Order: sequence, then structure tokens, then C-alpha cells
Amino acid sequence: MDRELIIRSSSQAVDFALLKDGKLIELHKDEDSNNFAVGDVFIAKIRKAVPGLNAAFVNVGYEKDAFLHYHDLGPKISSLLKFTKRVSTGKLNDFSLKNYPFEKDIDKDGKIADVLKSNQSMLVQIVKEPISTKGPRISSELSIAGRYIVLVPFSDRISVSQKIEDKAEKDRLKLLVKSITPKGFGVIIRTVAEGKKVAELDKDLQNLLGRWTAMCKKLNKAHHPTKVLGELNKASSILRDIFDDSFTGIYVDDEELYIQIKDYVQSIAPKKESIVKLHQSKVPLFEKYGVERQIKTAFGKTVSMAKGAYLVIEHTEALHVIDVNSGNRSNKSNSQEDTAMEVNLISATEVARQLRLRDMGGIIVVDFIDLTNAENRRKLFNRLRDEMKDDRAKHKILPPSKFGLIQITRQRVRPEMNIKTREENPNGGNGAEVEAPIVLVEKITQQLEQLLKKDYKKVTLNTHPFIAAFLTKGFPSIRSKWFFEHKKWVKILPRDAYTYLEYHFFDKNGKEIK
Repeated sequence: MDRELIIRSSSQAVDFALLKDGKLIELHKDEDSNNFAVGDVFIAKIRKAVPGLNAAFVNVGYEKDAFLHYHDLGPKISSLLKFTKRVSTGKLNDFSLKNYPFEKDIDKDGKIADVLKSNQSMLVQIVKEPISTKGPRISSELSIAGRYIVLVPFSDRISVSQKIEDKAEKDRLKLLVKSITPKGFGVIIRTVAEGKKVAELDKDLQNLLGRWTAMCKKLNKAHHPTKVLGELNKASSILRDIFDDSFTGIYVDDEELYIQIKDYVQSIAPKKESIVKLHQSKVPLFEKYGVERQIKTAFGKTVSMAKGAYLVIEHTEALHVIDVNSGNRSNKSNSQEDTAMEVNLISATEVARQLRLRDMGGIIVVDFIDLTNAENRRKLFNRLRDEMKDDRAKHKILPPSKFGLIQITRQRVRPEMNIKTREENPNGGNGAEVEAPIVLVEKITQQLEQLLKKDYKKVTLNTHPFIAAFLTKGFPSIRSKWFFEHKKWVKILPRDAYTYLEYHFFDKNGKEIK
């Protein structure tokens, strides 16, 4: 498995495309205007506590107040509030927590009004970015993420990622980290720490302690609200969370960003520094690596898949619905059940990819093709679960219902990635829109593959002159690629009478193939 990160920079934003074996699986955008990213820590003031919700609204500087539920306060909130007050007023200059006396833990089933008061200063961390009409969701259980560990102030717990399954390795890491963690801090050991030596872990820990100290120094005389600790830039945070030995290339088109990323990779994986490359070609970066084409074909309402199958993705305020369709696939299976199973397994892989790609969250309902065999339903459930193992967002998948529906909940911490794939209809029509031409070419190619796999000896494609020219010009042209792949020549006839996106296939007798 090869993974590549393609980073395109512009004056307004930086786009990150993660490719797995050449296929786009994640797309991120880092905009300068985003001042409320997940992981940012603010010194803020409580606007008001709402007993009915057992929550408080907090002013973090966003147009809508942030939401803080009682369960997000953390057991050590009393210690944090007292610490924040003493540091802010200059009465405490030792930020190590080594000799800091902790207050009693709050009652886990208590009331918000017993803990927080209006106009009180507190440190809060963004756990969910502003989405739609809602303000940010925040927590006062602070955590500072590093490459191998996550530092948790006001805690004494050492925990290990559940993805590390080897018990001996878990115990080794726990023992190592316990020996280097200062009093007053807890640590979560991340999956990438597996097999690492104490020197690497300690270096990461010291870096995080330095960030904690720098944040505390900002509290004295800070305005309310103020961001006192920012997440790493998007490039570094993505690499921190997903970088591993499977990466074969990181391509950047901005020199300043290239130097930053090269330095960061050098610090976390010196042997991999050479895979960071500066893109200097005249061909745009996303065009060269096929990202633009994949964005156009993957973000529409209809998503085409192998063997003619396709997904229809609908979004509502309450949930997302994904419908699986077998389409015009050629059926070589022995029965309807086998056909349904084959399409469902292809769809499970694509559904998992789409959830990551669009960063869809909340409730997702997938309507797979009905399966009567219980063993097949179990295989489908396991396939979907396996495909979603690499998904970093917290998620839960329920087994198929009697109606063939699979329900998924997926954590949403930032707005969903939504890209417009439809364009203005060149034939006119009062603002009517059509799918982009590149999407049409993908559909023609997939449909043609189905026809050429059947017994059609000669196939003629009639299409609009613009599309005909796109398919036949250049070397190798798209038509030439079809010939090299299928060993059959496709005759293409331009038809002036056709609308821009109209096309039809004909057999050797001139009869239209439906």
C-alpha cells in the first residue's frame, strides 16, 4: 500500500489530498479565516449556565457562544479553575503542577450551576468546530497532542491506544512513560508509539511540556477571550496523526511550506525526509496527480463504481442517506443473491471512502441491496467494518437490519467537505445546471467497458462535437487508451444536433444499444 500527500497552496487556503494507491481517500482545506480549529485552547468567560441543559454558554470570540456540557468539564475542573485564576492574576509562576494541590473531584452526576458561575474565567478547548448555525463545542478537559503521546494536565492516568493489541508492548510503553511523566500530568500513548524507545517518547513529552508552559505564560493579563494555544498548522497536524512507513511521497507547490514540511518530517522520521518534494512543473499539482479529476467524479450526488454499480448520496438536516444501485452491470453471477452480494461488497469499500472523503458525520443510513442469506449479511457487515478501520473519526456500525439497512454514526468535529460538481448548462435554460464534462467522460468510459466485455464486435459512439474532440485528440487520446486496454477500436461520430452532454452507443448494424 502506497500513500501520498498532495499539498496545494493558494493565497486564501491550503488544500491537502491524501491518496492511497493513487485513489483519493481524504481531502482537507486549511483556511486562514478558521480561528476555531479542533485542538485550539482559549482563555474565555462563561456567559451563563443553563440548568435545564446542564450546560453553559461560553464566549470564545465566535459570533455564537460555545457550548460546554457538564460531562465535558472533567473531574478536575475545580483545580483547573483555581489554577487559571492564580496564573492570570500573577500569583502563581510555577506551571509544572509538581507541588500544586489538587481540589476534590466534582460529582460526575452533579449540576453545572454548582461548579460554574457567570463571568468566571476558564481555559477551554475546541472539540467541535462551528457547524451550520451552531457555535463551537468545547471541553475543559485539556489535552495537547504530540507525535507519540497526548499530554493531559491535571491528571495522573497513563493509558494506551486500544489499537496496540500486544499486551507485552502495552505494559512496556506504560512503564516507560510512567517513569518520565512529571507529577500532575497524565498521558495517552498513541498507536504510532509502538516499538519506540524512551528517548523518542521523552523528546515528544518535553516538547509538549514546553507548549504547556508557553500557554500558561500567556494567561497573565490576557484579554478575554483569547486563543492561548493554537493547533499545529494543518500540514504538520495531518502528518503528526497519519504519517507512517507506507508514505511514498509528499508533494508541495509552495516553497515556504515545502521547507516547513521537510523540517517537520526530518524531526519525526529522518529516513523519510527525501520523500518530500517541491513541485515546479507548469502543470498544476492537482492536475498532475489526477486529484482534480477524482474530486469532480467523487463529490456529486451520484458516485459511479466498478462494474456499472453506483451510489446515490442524499443529505438532510437530520441524517445522510446512501442508496446502493446495481446499475447496468454485466451479470456473470449464478443468482440474484450473488449479484447483490458482489455489488454490496464493492459498495461497502466506496461507502467507507466517501465517509472519509466528504467527512460526513452524524447519522448515516446505507440502503444496500437486500440479501436473504444471513451469512452474506455478516460478510457485508465485516467488509464495511474492515474498510472503516483506517478512519480516524470515532464511529459505530450496526449490523444490517431486516430491510437491508446499515446504520452508522460517525463523529463530526468540523464542517463537512462539500464541493460543487455541477456547472452551468451551456445549452441555456434559465440557470439550469448539468454534471461537469469530466464526469460525463467517466460515465461513458464505464458504460463502454461493460459493452466491450459483452459480445459487441463493433461499437460506435455518437456524441456532441466538443466531447468527440476531447475523446479523440492528443496522444495517447482517451480512445487510444480504450483500444490498448480492450483491443477493440471504437468509432466516434460527432453529432451537431446533440446537446452538450448527450451521447448514444450503436452496434455494427446501426442499432442503438440501450
